[in-house]
Parts: sequence; C-alpha cells; structure tokens
Amino acid sequence: MEQALRVLPAVGKAAPDPHRRRVLSGAGGLLLAPLAAALTACGRSGWPEGMVEIKWDRDTCARCSMVISDRRFAAELRGGPKNEAFKFDDVGCLVFWLRDKAKDFPWLLEPATRIWVADYSGRPESPTWLDARSAHYAGGKHSPMAYGYAAYSLPQAGSLDFGGLREHVVLKGK
Repeated sequence: MEQALRVLPAVGKAAPDPHRRRVLSGAGGLLLAPLAAALTACGRSGWPEGMVEIKWDRDTCARCSMVISDRRFAAELRGGPKNEAFKFDDVGCLVFWLRDKAKDFPWLLEPATRIWVADYSGRPESPTWLDARSAHYAGGKHSPMAYGYAAYSLPQAGSLDFGGLREHVVLKGK
C-alpha cells in the first residue's frame, strides 16, 4: 500500500502510481465490458425484433396526439419503403388511423407491415407484444380513448379477431 502512493516533497500530496493506470485500463476494462453490455441490453429487452421502443409518458399517439402512458393498450405499426414507425395509445386509434391513412400510405395493409399490440393479460410495467393480426380482442375495458378493447394472446369469451375489431370500432365511431 505504501508503494502505491509517492509523496511529492514540494507539494505534500500523493502522486498516483503510474502502474495503477495500466491495471485499470487493462484488466479492469475487461471486467467492466460485460457489465456495460448487460446494462445496454436492459434498455431493449422486451421489444420484439423491428419494433421501435415506446418512450412511456413521452411519445404521443399518431392519431390523437395523447401521451402514451397505459402500457396495457399501446400499439405500434411499422412498415413501408422507409420502414416508418407509428405509435398509438389505444387500439381504436390504430384502427381509425389505418382507415384514414390508407390513401397516404398504400403499404399499410400489406402483409409485410408489422403491427404490434400489448397483451392486456401481461405485466403492465413490462408488456408482452403480440402480432395485432393474430391477437384476440375483448371489449368492456377502460382504454385511454374509450374504445374499450384490449388485446389477448388467447381467445376470451366474446373476443374478436383483428377484422372483427376493426368493424366494431369503426361502427362505434369517434
């Protein structure tokens, strides 16, 4: 320990050992690299391949401009020649946006366009994402824009498929 610090006679302060810096940048750097990689990966865990991360309480819905806060009802669409991403606070907003923007974005209904919805039965703080076209939708929920539908991975009593959801939401209007 005494060899690690050398006292400078004129100033009276300890000078760092020049070998210490080599140890920290060499072996210490190797030890910290896996930790840094793990912490970086934490920010992306839980997001499906190709999905743009939703920044909760900051990103806004592409249709109604409301802040996306309730993770249980969130949705995202991504596709087209520019691989654009659009985020939604309610599956009802997604349905109307698909209808209203079909002329502007002809690629919306192509099979290559990816659409994700949060699984209502999952943990709210860390949603599980479902393919919107294969999810099942149950009504009677208190959703952010009051369309009242939530997505599930398994069929629920009286649930609808994506086509049925689209019909019901458009008939309900808003």
